[in-house]
Amino acid sequence: MKKTLLSAIIGAAALAFGASGASASTLSDVKAKGFVQCGVNTGLAGFAQPDASGNYAGFDVDYCKAVAAAVFGDVNKVKYTPLNATTRFPALESRQVDLLVRNTTWTINRDTAHPLLFRAINYYDGQGFMVRKSLNVKSALELSGAAICVQAGTTTELNLADYFKSHNLQYNPVVFEKLEEVNAAYESGRCDVYTTDQSGLYATRLVMKNPDDHMILPEIISKEPFGPAVRQGDDQWFNIVTWASYALINAEEFGITQANVDEMKNSTNPDIRRFLGTEANSTIGTDLGLDNNWAYNIIKGVGNYGEVFERNLGEGSPLKIKRGLNQLWTKGGIQYAPPVR
Repeated sequence: MKKTLLSAIIGAAALAFGASGASASTLSDVKAKGFVQCGVNTGLAGFAQPDASGNYAGFDVDYCKAVAAAVFGDVNKVKYTPLNATTRFPALESRQVDLLVRNTTWTINRDTAHPLLFRAINYYDGQGFMVRKSLNVKSALELSGAAICVQAGTTTELNLADYFKSHNLQYNPVVFEKLEEVNAAYESGRCDVYTTDQSGLYATRLVMKNPDDHMILPEIISKEPFGPAVRQGDDQWFNIVTWASYALINAEEFGITQANVDEMKNSTNPDIRRFLGTEANSTIGTDLGLDNNWAYNIIKGVGNYGEVFERNLGEGSPLKIKRGLNQLWTKGGIQYAPPVR
């Protein structure tokens, strides 16, 4: 009798697990519909911004393309859902999008209060302040009493409050839900200061009527590690998104570029051959549930990490952001990826 009851309980648990596992298979869902649905910013220069025809481009967009390349071998098999800071997590949790790549900071609260998972950090940022040069302000410590524009539903709000409290400074927060509203309020003079991630300040200044009238103050008041996020409960999809990110960094370490990736398939280096899917008996791709050419397809489609950074954010882009912490670990930065083996 006890054995029968125990067997029934185990069988029911197995069925429940199997059912939840099937419903959680994002890879199967993505393959069935034929594209990756990627949650991105509503419009942030350098990260995700649509042109007049609605075609998205940017650093985050290239990560969406990298996942599409890994799954389909085609960077074009991706669709974009523009999300603001308030709607981004509900959209991912409710399966409106398959992953979120939206300059989103990885925090303990987002790991625990939301059913989300982060792992790979694709951009190390920090919060800063932008002011009009006419204010003659040289430091954030001179901002007591200022009206400060900030976006709701972001880590920026809490960082701002903590910074001013710890320095015994007063301020007047001017809070908006949409990024476009924050931009408009600052440019119209409703607030003295604009605060967000420093990369966002560079992007915002770029699209202002008179960019040279504004300056970014030197203080960095927080750690803002950005990276793709997926739903909890689907380890396979989590691994695919994570290793698509790591592939970009490993490719730069190997010296593999979008231009030479075909030539590099003939390398005698077993690590490179394994990475590009030409090493005999390697199951790295199939273990992910992908073709063994998954990493080759990513680099062929978008290039390596350095190329993605330079094209969208770096000195060759309108933003002209220095690599800094986002340089490879071998070159003084902290971008580092586990080995593909």
